[in-house]
Amino acid sequence: MDLVKVSCSICLDLLKDPVTIPCGHNYCMNCIKTHWDEEDHRGVHSCPQCRKTFRLRPILVKNTMLAELVEDLKKTGLQAAPADLCYAGPEDVTCDVCTGRKVKAVKSCLVCLASYCEKHLQPHYHAPAFKKHQLVDPSNKLQENICSLHDEVMKIFCRTDQQSICYLCTMDEHKGHETVAAAAERCEKQKELEESRQQIQQRIQDREKDVELLQQEVEIINVFADKAVEDSEKSFNEVIRLLQKSSSDVKQQVRSQQEHEVSRVKDLQEKLQQEITDLKRRDAELEQLSDTEDHNQFLHNYPSPSPLSESTHSSSIQIRPLRYFEDVTAAVSETREKLQDLLRETWTNISLSVAEVDVLLSEPEPKTRAGLLKYSRDITLDPNTAHKHLLLSDGNRKVTLMKEIQPYYSRPDRFTTWFQVLSRESLIGRCYWEVEWRGRGVEFAVAYKNISRAGSSDDCVFGGNNKSWALYYGIPGYIFWYNNIQTRVSGPPSSRVGVYLDHRAGLLSFYSVSETMTLLHRVQTSFTEPLYAGLWLSGSNGTTAEFMK
Repeated sequence: MDLVKVSCSICLDLLKDPVTIPCGHNYCMNCIKTHWDEEDHRGVHSCPQCRKTFRLRPILVKNTMLAELVEDLKKTGLQAAPADLCYAGPEDVTCDVCTGRKVKAVKSCLVCLASYCEKHLQPHYHAPAFKKHQLVDPSNKLQENICSLHDEVMKIFCRTDQQSICYLCTMDEHKGHETVAAAAERCEKQKELEESRQQIQQRIQDREKDVELLQQEVEIINVFADKAVEDSEKSFNEVIRLLQKSSSDVKQQVRSQQEHEVSRVKDLQEKLQQEITDLKRRDAELEQLSDTEDHNQFLHNYPSPSPLSESTHSSSIQIRPLRYFEDVTAAVSETREKLQDLLRETWTNISLSVAEVDVLLSEPEPKTRAGLLKYSRDITLDPNTAHKHLLLSDGNRKVTLMKEIQPYYSRPDRFTTWFQVLSRESLIGRCYWEVEWRGRGVEFAVAYKNISRAGSSDDCVFGGNNKSWALYYGIPGYIFWYNNIQTRVSGPPSSRVGVYLDHRAGLLSFYSVSETMTLLHRVQTSFTEPLYAGLWLSGSNGTTAEFMK
């Protein structure tokens, strides 16, 4: 059953002591009584719903059948909607017809320019006069449809001024303007809106497909990453096992040789100890004979003269303090260095391969020093690449040009002519470092590992080939070198230069670093191998350059 039919339209709750007034509408006895008490001063009493008036105040009689029906409904658990849910709150649109406490509006009429609750909206559903009225969701802005100048409904749109107007405006302020019915303009705008929505929806579909593809990409990346980790772990575990086996073999060989050498030495010790015992016994016998006072007895017991035989063991004894197994230690150390170099080079290739996993969006170059420092790298210099007139110090961060030749071993990766040195660390991804210098001139460079080292040709000097990029600062100023082509660079003098590298993006930038950052030169290219930071020192001895922490 529709609960509205058994609800009081005044309190909006189920009927209590229901009564039926002459027009046929039903109310709670107390509700209609209170309503008519308020109308007593007017001398006319009306129905709150249909507004029918009664010259004499009707006598109220309880509707027994309706009361029983309400009681039956209560027993079945059905209740009318709580009144609080029907009354309007501060944010709600109120019914313009309700008197007393306002009820929430359920619809607004654009023709009546009024809002109605469910009860007072019924004529718009049933009365023919309201059939053409346009109902919309409840709105507090209905008055905005009224022309402020003429107090008429605005049903016309002025395209010239792009605003809604009433028909009187077309004869006054908007006379001669291009005007159309608001409904016609709405139709045009609706078409444009639909086109915009179609474009947006198409864009949404495209982006949803992109998101789906990216999700598939994430799943693929995760699968391959897990497989790579698993395979790498197996490979490294195998390497660790081989190293442990090699360590065990070396240990076993050393211990075996140790046992052999110790046994040999102990055998010699025993023989020498026996010889000492025999010599002491013979010396005691000779001492006893020497103490004999009887000449005849002395001569009788005197042994036949025989020279003391030379020990057969003394010539084989060679003492080598702290030099046992030094060949083994040296061999293991050399193996360790080779393995470190191999692992360093291999790790560089692995890191480069990982870095080359497809990235959709590349981060832009930072604009501030603070942003650049987020990518700072600690860089040390490789002594094996330093020219013999370069002295490394401060944990191989600082290099000084010296007059004296340094005691470096000759190595194939050492620069032989140019006063140059490369970093130990390879550079991939995004990196930033700063170099502080003093002296006559310094070249700040990056280079591939396979740059030539021996000789004085351009293939060996930073910036003289296609394997290195270098910015020189000294006399007569800044010069950028690449592939033996020089480019003059302007910029403020500075004792500190910053270098930013985005290996994947092929970006290399040089900055003058002081109280402010000044871009000196930027290179946009394509790097095909890991890079190494390099320094070239010019002038006489004393020129220094240091990678800052």
